[in-house]
Amino acid sequence: MKKFFFFCLFSILLFNSTPSSGNDLRDKIGQMVMVGFDQNSSFMDTLFIDIEQNNLGGVILFGNNVLNPQQVKELTNQLQQAAKTPLLIATDQEGGYVARLKSSNGFQNTYSAYQLGTIFNSEDSTRATAARMAQWLSASGINVNLAPVVDVNVNSSSPAIGHWERSFSSDPINVCNHACCFIDEFKQKNIITTLKHFPGHGSALDDSHLGFTDITATWADSELVPYKRLFDLGYSDLVMIGHLYNANLDPIYPASLSYNVITKLLRDSLRFEGTIVSDEMLMGAITNNYAFEDAIVLAINAGMDILLYRTNKLNNLSLARQVIDIVEQKVISGEVAESRIEESFQRIMSLKQSMTFVKEYIADEAVPDKFELTNYPNPFNSSTDIILNIQNTTTKGSLKIYNLLGQVVWQFDEKFFSSGRHQFIFYGNDLPSGIYFVRFETSESILTRKITLIK
Repeated sequence: MKKFFFFCLFSILLFNSTPSSGNDLRDKIGQMVMVGFDQNSSFMDTLFIDIEQNNLGGVILFGNNVLNPQQVKELTNQLQQAAKTPLLIATDQEGGYVARLKSSNGFQNTYSAYQLGTIFNSEDSTRATAARMAQWLSASGINVNLAPVVDVNVNSSSPAIGHWERSFSSDPINVCNHACCFIDEFKQKNIITTLKHFPGHGSALDDSHLGFTDITATWADSELVPYKRLFDLGYSDLVMIGHLYNANLDPIYPASLSYNVITKLLRDSLRFEGTIVSDEMLMGAITNNYAFEDAIVLAINAGMDILLYRTNKLNNLSLARQVIDIVEQKVISGEVAESRIEESFQRIMSLKQSMTFVKEYIADEAVPDKFELTNYPNPFNSSTDIILNIQNTTTKGSLKIYNLLGQVVWQFDEKFFSSGRHQFIFYGNDLPSGIYFVRFETSESILTRKITLIK
């Protein structure tokens, strides 16, 4: 068996801000959709079509998608391989009852938020638990955690939050403190986190999974405290909007469909500049009260950036494709402004660019000894010599240099390389300081070397 490195680079698509062609518009809308899937279904092929052809922005993994650590790593790698724009691959890893990676699929059971924030109330315990889970996600190729929950535990019997020990504490300051520790451990592993469920689910007497959830009489301004404090500290990843009705915030619509809540409160008053994701759009709170198409239009016009669905199958057809078709037609008809799509697209691209999408996947065996890739000096200032040594063979290959986003910044076109020493000079005068990757690829192997430009 041939020995080789697998090196996967996923390039970010950058679009300009001029009016879009139809394909550009559909690509941008595609980035606004995140779906779940059943990988044991014959319908699985549709997901890959949506990733490849409809520029699907993200997927969410549930417990049934995770069989063991090796399987989930291979699955996420396959999904990223199919994407022309790097995918957001998300899961709910809160800890405790809500954890997709656990002992039943080869990981470990973990403490709940309530145990960490109320029973132990220890920074060390929270950090240790978060660090363990962050390592699992990182090793599995999952780059988004739909956590932490920053709902305040106002009602310890609340059917969706308190009952399942999903809140750190009944004290909003304590919620913020533990959330900070949780977020920091995931950021150290370059994993996006998500504050949920805005504007606060902890007082609810009902479960939005099942139907209309009215928090008008139970909700208090103190439930916004964790958000305010975290935003003041610079938090700018994701915020998830709950399907929560509060007549004092919006007399007509639940938060996830409300311009008053998403744009006026979260954006304008609290000054959140990051990306906003919906709670799952097929929950009873939405489907029991709004038509599929109407909910999409209301959410986007309210300011939603990413629409989250637990499945990619609707009426035996691709749900993602149907969402993209609907939004495209609403833009054409003027019911949704193209500028609204552009705003969300730019936020999503900014979120993705904040992450390092260049990853090295190392096979069980070593790189073939007939190829050697080096450079000198490293780190370098303005230029470095890239040296490729080839022993006892002639091979067709290409040499490229990528930045951390997977964008090609320099390349030597594909050609036949004979046995011997090949030297190239790479000039970084027009590039910013940072880490870059040299990649030499042939039909049988891929070699990479990390280089550092310092100015």
